[in-house]
Amino acid sequence: MRVLMSGLGDIARKAYLPVLASMPEIELHLTTRDPAVLAEVGAQYRLPHRHDSVAAALATTRFDAAFVHSATVAHPATVEALLDRDVAVFVDKPLADTLAEATRLVALAESRQVLLAVGFNRRFAPDYASLLDRPRSFILLQKHRRAQPDTPRRVVFDDFIHVVDTLRFLAPGATPRMTTETIVRDGMLHGVTLTLAGDGLHAIGTMQRMSALDEERLDVIGDGSKTSVVNLSDRYTHDDGETRHRRGDWTPVVRQRGFEAMCADFLTGVREGRATASEDILKTHRLCESIVAHAERVR
Repeated sequence: MRVLMSGLGDIARKAYLPVLASMPEIELHLTTRDPAVLAEVGAQYRLPHRHDSVAAALATTRFDAAFVHSATVAHPATVEALLDRDVAVFVDKPLADTLAEATRLVALAESRQVLLAVGFNRRFAPDYASLLDRPRSFILLQKHRRAQPDTPRRVVFDDFIHVVDTLRFLAPGATPRMTTETIVRDGMLHGVTLTLAGDGLHAIGTMQRMSALDEERLDVIGDGSKTSVVNLSDRYTHDDGETRHRRGDWTPVVRQRGFEAMCADFLTGVREGRATASEDILKTHRLCESIVAHAERVR
């Protein structure tokens, strides 16, 4: 399988290259506009196939799949170019930073009958995925940042979207009711809380951008049990007593945080000709757009 990686920034180097470069069944090609980075990363992973742009790569090579790790603003144009050439696309969240653009790209993937996937690694993180087997009538996900207020659209689509999608993923039933609260000061989003509710279920996600530290904590409660996951690495289960599960010292971070399984799942989908999960993608982006609208009304 011939695979193109577009964008060689921090997330590509930390999370995706260690996974994809170790897969003997794929021929990995790299592209970035920075020639020094292209040479450095190519040499580090001994990858000879290097291109200075997506257009140049597509002009010379037929790809089965592509991973897009460029800046959010570049996602629509890059994803569109790849889908137009019938290349299956995996793109870092968000697909786009507006619902309108996300809807357009999903429609393009459907019309071309090409797989389009968005990278929500928490769906594949083992400690989060294991919660699908636990009773869940109450879910609380906190993801805080140290001194990082920003514009509502950037906070919600580039970061809080993880909280939104994880609540949707873990909710054991329909959540037709939604409430949003935001703290906006001088046009900057300082805090956001989302509540999704259904029959016998409350799921709450919150992010404070002026915390003392970066942290993430997930609590799931139901039927007399409680499970907590702290920073995606330590899991505490409370039934009759407390049991602590910690990732092994030799467990790779890319496995613990779900990147390894997520990449494998996408490539399996490419091989099997899996269809795009259109409505699933759009539900998460639709919720994000409504949160941004709320924040922009209150500022």
